[in-house]
Amino acid sequence: MLLIGMFDSPFVRRVAIAMKMLDIAFEHGNWSVGKDFDQIRKYNPLGRVPALVMDDGEVLIESAAILDYLDERAGSQALLPRSGALRREALRIMVTATGTAEKGVSMVYERAFRPAEKRHQPWVDRCNTQVHGGLQQLEKICATRNGQWLIGNSLTQPDITVACVFIFLRDTMQLSQDNAPYPALWAHAQRCEILPAFQATYVPFFVPNS
Repeated sequence: MLLIGMFDSPFVRRVAIAMKMLDIAFEHGNWSVGKDFDQIRKYNPLGRVPALVMDDGEVLIESAAILDYLDERAGSQALLPRSGALRREALRIMVTATGTAEKGVSMVYERAFRPAEKRHQPWVDRCNTQVHGGLQQLEKICATRNGQWLIGNSLTQPDITVACVFIFLRDTMQLSQDNAPYPALWAHAQRCEILPAFQATYVPFFVPNS
């Protein structure tokens, strides 16, 4: 299988980590949505990542759909609960994290693709408010777990997603423990980042000039 997209994307990275945790081998198409846009569109007409090219040529797009396939393939080793209240809680945590990341991506794109004189500061401020609103909610969730995994007693996809999103925002927004006091989130991310699957997929995000 071929996983397309750079690991500095939290959406690509969470898929890569899941595949490593589930021991599913893949090749990595380390392609940028900027300079490799046309190449990516050969597999996903939207030019978005991640895209997962199966061995038979079928292509799955969007990280949530890919993760659903990976869990189906993994069976009893799936990284999400199959049903019930724990599954609903896991999904709630994940969509909070991915929604927060999407607003962070909007801020990155504003800097990377829009000339400075055409940037709309009220829009940037709105996205910033939404990012920190999401981080505050995730901080509460992590704090209630008191250093434990977010769902049950083992690492699951919400743990992966929250850590990937927080590290992405830490890098892109240049957050520090001084200017972003989210102690439970910092601790959760650090707990995840020492794991081999996380270390193998971490790529510092290049922050465009503001």
